[in-house]
Amino acid sequence: MAKVGKKYAEAAKMYDKYKLYEPAEAIDILKKMDTAKFDETVELAVNLNVDPKYADQQVRGALVLPHGIGKTKTVLVFAQGDKEKEAQEAGADFVGADDLIEKIKGGWLDFDVAIATPNMMGKVGRLGKILGPKGLMPNPKVGTVTMDVAKAVSESKAGKVEYRTDKAGNIHSPIGKKSFDANKLIENLTTLVDTLVKVKPSGAKGQYIKTITVSSTMGPGIHINPFSVKGIVKADEQ
Repeated sequence: MAKVGKKYAEAAKMYDKYKLYEPAEAIDILKKMDTAKFDETVELAVNLNVDPKYADQQVRGALVLPHGIGKTKTVLVFAQGDKEKEAQEAGADFVGADDLIEKIKGGWLDFDVAIATPNMMGKVGRLGKILGPKGLMPNPKVGTVTMDVAKAVSESKAGKVEYRTDKAGNIHSPIGKKSFDANKLIENLTTLVDTLVKVKPSGAKGQYIKTITVSSTMGPGIHINPFSVKGIVKADEQ
């Protein structure tokens, strides 16, 4: 058994690891855990009954959580002309074209989100081997390749999160900070789960959402009853 810290061990005693909790119960327990001296990020892990190796079972997209994630993202935009000005006025931290591309080729990656206008993707595509592994490559499926750069910048700054299944069908996403009011965390959690239900792949069969687990950066995972979150039962009946 892996050795864990004292605070983690104490936190693990506060709940039953075999029990499936209601969302409100799970968040209440999580907020009471004394696991770190900093304001931890609250993470949601959802295991979906899908096989991502098949095109009709891939789950990927983005959404703006109603209460953000408690972090202001650094946004970069690849654009020229009027769109460059539009991005700057919307609050983008870095805006440019060839200059930014060369800078990134040199190893600079001090940003959280990259957005590009469609006409820039011919050049930006050459950065695939650099941006792809970092999850920073602009993609139309998550709204980061768009002519509406002002909207994309505003949404990213407001707490837009991307979700994508890994090889095992898991989705991991932040839903806020531990200091958030419990109701805000619950609403963010429900919004994310409801979104996953709405984008259920046509190829997914059986119980779509298998497990839901919530945890803080330094804390243990608390299991949530999948059928206690609004919308899930209907999705699994389809």
